[in-house]
Amino acid sequence: MLEVRDVTKIYNAGKITEHRLFEHFSLTVEQGQFVAIVGSNGSGKTSLLNIICGSIPIEGGDILVGGKSISRLKDYRRYATMGRVYQNPAAGTCPNLTMLENLSLADNKGKPFGLGHGVNRKRIDDYRAMLAELGLGLEDKLDVKMGALSGGQRQAVSLIMATMTPLQFLILDEHIAALDPKTADVIMRLTDQVVREKKLTAMMVTHNLRYAVEYGDRILMMDRGHIVLDRAGEEKKNTSIDDILTKFNHISIGIAD
Repeated sequence: MLEVRDVTKIYNAGKITEHRLFEHFSLTVEQGQFVAIVGSNGSGKTSLLNIICGSIPIEGGDILVGGKSISRLKDYRRYATMGRVYQNPAAGTCPNLTMLENLSLADNKGKPFGLGHGVNRKRIDDYRAMLAELGLGLEDKLDVKMGALSGGQRQAVSLIMATMTPLQFLILDEHIAALDPKTADVIMRLTDQVVREKKLTAMMVTHNLRYAVEYGDRILMMDRGHIVLDRAGEEKKNTSIDDILTKFNHISIGIAD
């Protein structure tokens, strides 16, 4: 279970541009939940992910995983049990290394580094099998540099890389935003498959309301550092895109529910 407990986040503290985004903000995500997070720009969606991952500091509060605080852990230590796929297909991979080399790096995550070979040739057949399941023909391109792949192909490989080692959480930071609609559909189906098969706890920030409604078992809407809609289980299943749009419209013109 993940707990964001009583968190305060202030940007540009003490300056004329000071912005208090989160003020004693709390959120609990149960183990195994797949949470979709929507909201307008500046609502705090990506900042929330960055706080959980340790990419940005907080002024108060705590982040707990399984009841244990991780707030003092550096981001690279948190990533030992977290995987993250970014909005930019170029992020999270090394463009000048081959796909085999990238997969090998991901496979060695959390393991001690020495002077041995970075690529374990005995794992090549396993890598091919993982890639074949994507249905994108990537299993025959292990020697191709990551930078030569399309955006959708790189996101698919990034998702595989992020989930190769045992995880507690998968963080999806608008990971389909830069893709064309057809490729985005492929990556979302793959995402759902990976989350379900590996029984991961996942948090997905997206601007695509259809994906937020269709995928996952919980949906949150954020506005200016607050959760203004939270639906899970059957209530989430019965939520439509029109419901979300109505809430967006109410927020934009200042109507309270």
